[in-house]
Amino acid sequence: MTTVLQLSSKQFVTTPYIESLVERALRFLHCGYSIHLRGPAGTGKTTLALHLASLVGRPVMLLYGDDEFKSSDLVGNQAGYKRRQVVDNYIHSVMKMEDDLQQNWVDSRLTTACREGLTLVYDEFNRSRPEVNNVLLGALEEGLIVLPPRGDRPDYVRVHPQFRAIFTSNPEEYCGVHQAQNALIDRMVTLDLGEPDVETEVMILSSRANLPEYSARLLVEILREFRTAVAMDQAQSIRASLMIGQVCRQHEVPVHPSNPQFIEICLDVLLSRSKAEREVTLAAFEKVLAHHLIFYPREAG
Repeated sequence: MTTVLQLSSKQFVTTPYIESLVERALRFLHCGYSIHLRGPAGTGKTTLALHLASLVGRPVMLLYGDDEFKSSDLVGNQAGYKRRQVVDNYIHSVMKMEDDLQQNWVDSRLTTACREGLTLVYDEFNRSRPEVNNVLLGALEEGLIVLPPRGDRPDYVRVHPQFRAIFTSNPEEYCGVHQAQNALIDRMVTLDLGEPDVETEVMILSSRANLPEYSARLLVEILREFRTAVAMDQAQSIRASLMIGQVCRQHEVPVHPSNPQFIEICLDVLLSRSKAEREVTLAAFEKVLAHHLIFYPREAG
């Protein structure tokens, strides 16, 4: 049995930046078009996709791209069989046997979503090979999914009018991703997600890490200034600030540039993300801390 999700957006952080993205995406979704959220890792693509799906108001089918996918993983396949055997020995000298073997067809997630009018969230869809995603071309344009021929069911599925699709991808990651075919990209509306603005990152950090706004803002400012000083992997990701904020909150470590424990937590998270030499990274971080000591000379009460 395929499981669908019922989502709630009660804990979703909303700011003018997020509201603008949501409004732009919903315009197209309400008109039946598919949305493609494209951006670097850690910019909130999946979270935003699930939030949009919850606003559509239909049950959600979640699918993750995979290089090992086959077309059957999207459409469906034969799964097991049903066998019926009848033995007639009413007359003891005559035995009659009937053997009936039927294979069972099981829809996969895409077919289920199209048939029942669900909202499909296809996360990192370009991790699946382009030829596997070809089945999406007919689903998004002609409203049809072609199935392998079989006599006891139709050879195609008509897409439900309420079916919607939301895709995400990371164009900056080259390991394990494929270039999506132009025909598929042409059937969706692509919205590029970059680094959120300061207010959005502060609100997300305050909500997700349960930090006071004062501490969240200080942490965001420190990390943003640090990112401009050194080249970092996942430069636009907010995951580093979430890691630091959640650890500081759980262990009651004050977020302040003079706190040795806070500095230690920051370095544990940040050093592996920097492309610069360790000595250069440490010097840059010390300079950032010294700068913020001027504006935050004491810890928040």
